[in-house]
This record gives sequence, structure tokens and C-alpha cells, in this order.
Amino acid sequence: MDDPVRAMRPAAPGQAGPSPEDLMAQVARGSEAAFEQLYDVVAGPVFGVVRRVLRDVAQSEEVAQEVLVELWRTAARYDRGQGSVLNWSLTLAHRRAVDRVRSAQARTDREQRAGVMAPGREFDEVMEAVTARLEREQVRRCLNGLTELQRESIMLAYYGGHTYPEVADLLQSPLGTVKTRMRDGLIRLRDCLGVTR
Repeated sequence: MDDPVRAMRPAAPGQAGPSPEDLMAQVARGSEAAFEQLYDVVAGPVFGVVRRVLRDVAQSEEVAQEVLVELWRTAARYDRGQGSVLNWSLTLAHRRAVDRVRSAQARTDREQRAGVMAPGREFDEVMEAVTARLEREQVRRCLNGLTELQRESIMLAYYGGHTYPEVADLLQSPLGTVKTRMRDGLIRLRDCLGVTR
């Protein structure tokens, strides 16, 4: 049953031997030899029915395989009074194929609903991250171009959240000097960063 090509092979025409119904009865008792013969009889038609519903060869082989395994497992449930083994097999094949189509459709519907509930990103996150990193690097480079007092004053005020008098206290410098150096430092930063206004 692992050979999908075998599943597509038609039954040997005019082959004498037990009927499919007799083979199924033997399969129900666990006869692997009977199942091999039954397999040769029903595998081709089962694959054909599945293929007509699914159209995809790989999926059709998979589903046909599942149907044949189901025949092996449920052989004891077969009732001669309900119809031929071939019709029973083809009914199982059709149901399995339709179930596969419904399952695929349900998955597609779920994905579409999920897509509607979580709309796509409106910006490129990678580009945004790269741009932010480049900007941070440029700011660092420009800060390194300032004098020590300018850089410390700006870092304390803008990154530390300190007021001008607090910066003056921390640097032990006159408030006017700190303000002047911060203004000069900000002008140099603006020029370095290429800010036009």
C-alpha cells in the first residue's frame, strides 16, 4: 500500500478467482493475501474517483491510500446486502475526497477570517528598524564630535531628563556657561545631523 503507482494500476481483466465480496470476507478475518487481491481490484477505481474530486495527483494518492487502509480496518463492517464491495469502496473514496475538499476550504476560510481580523502591516518593520538604527548611530557619531562639556550637558538634559540648573549643579559649572555650551552643542548637532530647521 506504500506504492502509489500500484494504487493506480487497474485490476487485471478477466482474472478468475474469488469475488471481491468473498475477498472482503477473508480480509475481515485478517487475510493479508486476500487484501492484496482486493487491493488490485479496487485500488484503480478508488484512485479514479478521488482524482476526479481532488484533481491534485499527490493529494489523490494520499486520500486513495487512506481509503484502502480504511477498507482493511473496517472490512468486518461490510455487508453484502448493502451492495458490492466496489460500490462500497467507491462510496468511501468519494466521501474521503469530499471531506478533504471541505477541510481545505475550511482552512482557507479560517485564514481569510484571521487575515481580516489582523490586517497586514502598513509599514515595513525591517526598514523601520534599520532606519532607526542608522539614525541612532548618526546621533552617536555627532555627539562624539562635540566638546566634553557640550556632550555631557546635552546627555544630562536630553537623555537624563535634568533641568538646566540641575545640569549646572551636576557639572559644577555656572548656569550661563552650561546654557551657552548646550546651545552651541545643539547647533553643531543640528548641522551634523543635517536638520534644516
